[in-house]
Amino acid sequence: MDIRDREIFSNLTIFPPVFVRLDGRAFQRLARALNLKKPFDPSFSASMRAVCRYLLRESGLSPVFAYTFSDEISLYFKTLPFSGRIEKLDSVTAAAAASKLTIEVGCTRPLAFDARTIPAAGGFALEYLVSRQNEAWRNHINAYCQSALMEEGMTSRQTAAALRGMRSEEMHEMMFERGINLAATPAWQRRGTLLYREECTKEGYNPVTGETVQVMRMCIRELEETPLFSSPEGAALIRSLTGA
Repeated sequence: MDIRDREIFSNLTIFPPVFVRLDGRAFQRLARALNLKKPFDPSFSASMRAVCRYLLRESGLSPVFAYTFSDEISLYFKTLPFSGRIEKLDSVTAAAAASKLTIEVGCTRPLAFDARTIPAAGGFALEYLVSRQNEAWRNHINAYCQSALMEEGMTSRQTAAALRGMRSEEMHEMMFERGINLAATPAWQRRGTLLYREECTKEGYNPVTGETVQVMRMCIRELEETPLFSSPEGAALIRSLTGA
């Protein structure tokens, strides 16, 4: 028997469009090792955005856009490398992201992401992103509340018990009493960050004529404030990127 006959998932393929979602593996240990600021560390967020830019522009994978918050990245593909082979798509994407992040944060031990592929035909892309952005909001609330209680002397177990079953409105009030308005924190903490590829005009040089010319290049646009995907503005942006 040819050993490749036992590689039973190697030819499992998928048709675009799809999302590939990357989640950091054991990043709580990484946060402790790097002594990251709580509840959010701007330098780590910048590193995650750098990973997104690398995946969009330099990895050879060519996703259309990336959405990131916390230790998560969602990549949207209209065309797929590796003939849509899921094993290759997941493994190479996760490896590329982990390698780039290891370099970005200067870690001496290798980092890892897990990956999953999600079909995104029709209008599902917008539904998916609304869902992930809602998760970013929940993560944002929990991070602030956990950080506040632990700074006041609670253990992680006591903090989890205190927050269990607490409604969003109650958590808002809890932080407001401590001088923090969760609706006014930086947008990247509340909504995550969207980065996407677009054509842009740049100044170039024609060595034959010696003239300065305008040339088209592929650029990465990173929104200063990502809109709510559930809003008309956010939905219109996603539809313009997906063509759905």
